[in-house]
Amino acid sequence: MSDAPKHDARLIWSRYYSAFIPAGPAGPSLFDRLKAASGAIGGIAITGLLCGLMLGNGLAHPLLVAPMGASAVLLFAVPASPLAQPWPVLGGNVISALVGIFVAKAVPDPTVAAALAVGAAIAVMSLLRCLHPPGGAVALSAALGVKGVASSYMFALVPVGVNTLLLLVVAILFHRIAGHNYPHVAPKAPARHGTADPAPLLRAGPSEQDVADALKGFGDTLDVDQADLRQLLADAELRAAERLHGTVPCAEIMSRDIIHVPASQPMAQVRILMQDRGLLSLPVLDDAGRVQGIIGALDLGKDGTSAGDIARRPLMVHADTPIARLIGPLSSGDRRAAIVVDADHRLQGLVTQTDLLASLALRARSSSC
Repeated sequence: MSDAPKHDARLIWSRYYSAFIPAGPAGPSLFDRLKAASGAIGGIAITGLLCGLMLGNGLAHPLLVAPMGASAVLLFAVPASPLAQPWPVLGGNVISALVGIFVAKAVPDPTVAAALAVGAAIAVMSLLRCLHPPGGAVALSAALGVKGVASSYMFALVPVGVNTLLLLVVAILFHRIAGHNYPHVAPKAPARHGTADPAPLLRAGPSEQDVADALKGFGDTLDVDQADLRQLLADAELRAAERLHGTVPCAEIMSRDIIHVPASQPMAQVRILMQDRGLLSLPVLDDAGRVQGIIGALDLGKDGTSAGDIARRPLMVHADTPIARLIGPLSSGDRRAAIVVDADHRLQGLVTQTDLLASLALRARSSSC
């Protein structure tokens, strides 16, 4: 019997599965997803409990509005989303409730009022830069409940505003404990030399205008911050470079005859040595001959009597470390060299920015020929 029908059935199933069940959001591990779930459990539970204590009506009163569940998904599962930041969450929910009540009072037909309430809420949230998907559900709940629990504009403050504020407080505390960046702010590379120039890798990658033009040309709205996207693209380009040059180890380009000093070397002699030899980086070894630190040209002005007093923590790699792993650290401006050590942290070689640049340039030239 032929296996062709079985193969066709598997192919059809694979296509339908991919179309209707896409891959989940990239990034979080299973543990992170479980942490998000536990945070949502705690957030909703604490919000309901505190509302009951504050209002004194017990859980029989509609203290928790249903859209808080949707807000919890954003707050705890995708805290970096622009739609999950404090102003969109609080402003989106409260404003949507006000819009829903207003539309329901102005339009007598419940079905028309519900539709207009959701559409108007989206428009107002967009204009006020507080777009929050659960806000649509808040507007719908307010419009449908205008003759009951949402009969007054106070519904926007109690329970919607109180629910949202308490849930936000819990989310902020949860993410602080979990070590997350919330409220989310795109990380900025430290300014070099007190100037406004971005980090070298960001200057070499897509500019802010490039990213803005690409987003505009994409056509659809993406749930990602523009600054985050730029950082992500720069990191992806760095990883691509690591992949392309990943087969070249540090042993191939490192200097092996390395001038070094013991930690006890007086600083006066260190300064003379670096100036006479034109050294930009000088490894410092401890009494056992292991690498203790490194001194750069900018470290010579520091206070200290010996080399060990001013030596900085070095970037240490091994002989088999791919040189592409050094692109990020050596292009950030903080380090000028990487020290190559063995398993016992004994000095084997040195890879400087110049060594790395020369190697990458030669390989780029050979690959283009």
